Amino acid sequence: MRKQLLGWASLPLLGYAGICAWLFTKQRDLIYLPQGTRVDATQTDFALVRENVNLHGWVLNPQAAQPVIYFGGNAESVQNRREQLGRLLPDRAVYLVSYRGYGASGGAPSEAALFGDALAIYDEVRSRHPGQPIVVLGSSLGSGVASYVASQRPVSRLVLVAPFDSLVAVAQAHYPVIPVRWLVKDRFDSIERLRGYQGEVMVVRAGRDQVVPPANTGRLIAALGKPPRVIDLADADHSSIGSDPRFEQALAEFLGPAPTTRRDPLGSVR
Repeated sequence: MRKQLLGWASLPLLGYAGICAWLFTKQRDLIYLPQGTRVDATQTDFALVRENVNLHGWVLNPQAAQPVIYFGGNAESVQNRREQLGRLLPDRAVYLVSYRGYGASGGAPSEAALFGDALAIYDEVRSRHPGQPIVVLGSSLGSGVASYVASQRPVSRLVLVAPFDSLVAVAQAHYPVIPVRWLVKDRFDSIERLRGYQGEVMVVRAGRDQVVPPANTGRLIAALGKPPRVIDLADADHSSIGSDPRFEQALAEFLGPAPTTRRDPLGSVR
């Protein structure tokens, strides 16, 4: 009888362990949601090959100066941002490239792959616009990618929309009974990436964000080395934040007309 009772008592523990094992095995299928973003490569006008993977996207105003690179959110079809960013930033070149596994891009997403791709995209943009400052704009998941780029490359201004301190912390907030911190491999630790960043930052957060808890965005803001400009959209949620007119106004004001590029005697761009 005692053995039988112990067997019954162990079932919840075995079930819990099974759930954790399943989450660990399937985590990238649960984190990355490219299914609804797929398009044919013929619909794109930008291509870059990295590690034998074709990355595809779009370029607005390719001959313009002062480029902006946009890193989209999870499950976002970045081409849907073309009208908005083209309207708000008519005097800037804007690059929108789908993550690997998204849009028309090949490969499978992971933190390391997305980070490496993002640096390759930055370097390609820099080669097309030599000597010009580059702005990076990241939304949701893209805020983690943008934060990494800003930690590795010169970024003149950084815009983070619905950002988080780390993907692990967000996941832990949603699943407090699961040891997420021990299971998640793709961590997107923006606090660590941006701790020493001294450039101009604008953070846009939604008051009704149901995906990124306010505390996670707040911890990122508090950890930044230089206080950012914070835009609070009290009535927006995670899905509507990027289309809110107040976001559009703030973005246009923060970036403004593309400044004239000049070099100081030491050769740095200002």
